[in-house]
Amino acid sequence: MNDLTRRNFLKYSGALAALGTGGLTTIARAQEVLKIGAVYVSPVAEIGWTKQHSLGVDAIKAALGDKVELTVIDNIFMPQDAERIFRELASAGNKLIFGTSFSHGTPMQKVAPRFPKVAFEHCSGIVHLANLGTFEAKYYEGTFVAGAAGGYMSKSGKIGFIGGFPIPDIVGPANALLLGAQSVNPNATCNAIFLNSWFDPGKEKEAAKTLLSQGCDVICSMTDTATGVQVAGEGGAWSIGYASDMAKFASGKQLTSFVLDWTSDYVGAAKAVAAGTWKPEVRWDGLAGGVVKMAPYNDGIPADTKVKLKQLEADIGSGKVHPYGGELKDQEGNVKVAAGSVLADDDVRGMNWFVKGMIGKLS
Repeated sequence: MNDLTRRNFLKYSGALAALGTGGLTTIARAQEVLKIGAVYVSPVAEIGWTKQHSLGVDAIKAALGDKVELTVIDNIFMPQDAERIFRELASAGNKLIFGTSFSHGTPMQKVAPRFPKVAFEHCSGIVHLANLGTFEAKYYEGTFVAGAAGGYMSKSGKIGFIGGFPIPDIVGPANALLLGAQSVNPNATCNAIFLNSWFDPGKEKEAAKTLLSQGCDVICSMTDTATGVQVAGEGGAWSIGYASDMAKFASGKQLTSFVLDWTSDYVGAAKAVAAGTWKPEVRWDGLAGGVVKMAPYNDGIPADTKVKLKQLEADIGSGKVHPYGGELKDQEGNVKVAAGSVLADDDVRGMNWFVKGMIGKLS
C-alpha cells in the first residue's frame, strides 16, 4: 500500500458487559465485544487535529476498557481510499465507525447505506442518514476570542491566517478571527493564504514567512502542524494555535490556542451503541459545551486584558455576544448581515465569502 493507505492497528478485546438498556434503534445492541473503527485523515502527531481525535479514542479506551476492540487507521485522505477503508471496517464487524475529515463525507455517505446496522459518525459532516450522524465544533467562537487577543496585542493591526482549504469550516473561522480583532481595533485587516493541504509543513512555512513579510504580527494557522506558530515565534510575531495547545512550539509568543476536545462525542457515541440507544444526531458545540476551549493566555498579555478575554469567552458561551452579529459586509462592501441581526446557523456552516477587511481569495 502507498502512504495514504498505511495502517496502524490498536486493538483491545474482552467480554462486553451490559452497559444499560435502551429504546428501539436501527443500530443493533452489541452482545459481545464492541468493535469500533476510527479513520484519521493524517498521521497522529504530538499536537494538532488528528492528535485531538486520537484523544477521543483514548477516552473510549479509558471509559470502556476491555469491553471494546478498537481499530485505528491513520493517514487516509483521498476519498477512494477512505471509501474502501470504511467498507472494510464495516465488513469486519465494527459496529461504530468514525470519520474525522470533511473529505471522508462522500465515502461515508456511500458506505453507510450498505451497512444499516452499523453506526457511522462523521466529524465535519453536513449530510445525515438513518445510520450516519455528525459532530462538529464551533471553531469560529474560538477564533473570535483569539482574534480579540490578537487585536489587543498587534502593533501593525495586520493579522495573518493560513488555512488548509477554502471550505466553510475554515473560511468561517478566518472571518471570525478578523471580526474578533476588529471588535478591538476596527481598522484591523487579515491576510489569508490557503495551502490546499492539511499537512504540508514546507508550504506552510513559506506561507507564514510571506505573511510576516507583509507586516502581519499575529499569525493563526488552521492546519495539522505547528509550523505556523513556530515560524511566527522565530520571526518575533505573536501566534494563535489550533486544535491543540501549541505554546511549546511558539518561542514564548503564542497568545492562546483554541483547543478542540472531542472526548464527549467519542465516549457518548460508544456508550450509546453499546447500550443500543444510538441514533444519528447533529452535534455542534462550542465554548459552552466544552468542545472548544481556550488555552492559557500568554503572560505577556496585560492582566486587565485577560479579564476582558475571559469575559468575552463567557459572553459568547451564554449567547450574549455572537461572533457573526451584524452589521457585516463582504469584501466588496455588500451587507451580508444587517445591524441587529446575526448570521443564521445554516449560513455559518455554509460560509463561502470573506468579510470586509479580509485580504485574499477563496481559490
